[in-house]
Amino acid sequence: MNTQKLKKIINHVFIKHGLSNKHAKISSNYIIKAELVGAPSHGLARLKMYCNRIKKKLINCKPKIKIKKISQSISHIDANNAIGFVGADTGIKIAISNAKKTGFGMVGVKNSGHYGLSSFYAEQAVKKNLMVWCFTNAPPAIAPYGSTKALFGTNPVCFGAPTGNKIPFILDASASIINRGKIRRAEKLGQKIPAGVALDKNGKPTTNAKKALEGVQLPIAEFKGSGLAWMVDIVSGVLTGANHGGKVKDPFDDLTGPQNVGHLFIVIKPGIFVGKNYLTQIKKNLKAVKRLPRSNMIKKILYPGENKYAKYKKNIKKSIEIPDNILQEMNKLNAI
Repeated sequence: MNTQKLKKIINHVFIKHGLSNKHAKISSNYIIKAELVGAPSHGLARLKMYCNRIKKKLINCKPKIKIKKISQSISHIDANNAIGFVGADTGIKIAISNAKKTGFGMVGVKNSGHYGLSSFYAEQAVKKNLMVWCFTNAPPAIAPYGSTKALFGTNPVCFGAPTGNKIPFILDASASIINRGKIRRAEKLGQKIPAGVALDKNGKPTTNAKKALEGVQLPIAEFKGSGLAWMVDIVSGVLTGANHGGKVKDPFDDLTGPQNVGHLFIVIKPGIFVGKNYLTQIKKNLKAVKRLPRSNMIKKILYPGENKYAKYKKNIKKSIEIPDNILQEMNKLNAI
C-alpha cells in the first residue's frame, strides 16, 4: 500500500479512537517509519494493541502532560498516561531545547507507554547536531542472571552522534538477543523464531513464538546483557518515578491498568569538550574502522545507523506490504 495513503489511514484510526489530530499524527508517523526502516515488529503489528488500550482507557486520549523544570538543563515530565509516542516525543524535544541552550539536556519521563523504536528519538537530536542517549524500560521478558523468572524488559540502550554527513551514528540495541516485538509478530503470523533466543516456561529452548512469550527471552552476552537490562530499569524506572522491577505492564496482555513506562533522554553538544574539533575527530574515527581489513563474510564495514538508513531510502520508494493477519486486524478497526 502507498506510504502516504497508509499514513492517512492510521491517522484516521487514531483520531476515531479519540486521539487529537496532533497526537494521531505523531503516532502514525512513528508507526509508518518503523515499517520503512525494516522494523515491522514496531509498526502495523502494534496498531491493534494501541487501539485496544485506548478503548479500555488505559491510554489517555486527552492527557494533561505536566512539565517540571528542575534547572535550565533538567526537566521532569509526567505524561499522564499519554500514548508512549507522545510522552517520549515531548521529552526528547525538551531535552534538545535544553541542550541547545546550556550544552546539556536531561529529561526523565514517567506515566508513559511503549514508544516504538528508540532510534526515532535519537534521530531528532542528531539532526540538530547533538549527541544523545535514550533509555526506556519494558514489561518482564528477561530473567535476571541466575534466575528462572522474567523480571526485566528487553530494555534497549540507544546512542546517537552526528557524523558530519547525512547518515548519523545511531546504535539502538535491546538487552535481549532479539526484541520482543519480533517474537510478537512471529506469533501473530504463525512463524517460528530463531533458535537460541528464548526458553519456554519450563526452561527449555524453543523456536515456538507463543511458547517463548510464555517463557523468558535470553539476554545478549549472558550476565552482561542482564546487567544492561537492569541498568536501564534503574535509569528509566527508579530514577524517573515510573514502574520498575517487573511492574511495567505488558501492553498486549495486561489490561489491568496503565503501563507507567519510564524514559530517560540525555542530550549534549558534542563539542562540549573539544569544540569544533569534534567533527574532524569523529570522521577520523569512522574512517579508521571502515579501512580495516574486511571479513570475507561482508562486502562493507558499516557503522550503526547505515543499514537502517539504506533500508529507509529503499523502502520509501515502494509500497508497504501488509500481511493478511494484520490486514484483517486493520479491517476490524475499520481502517480500510
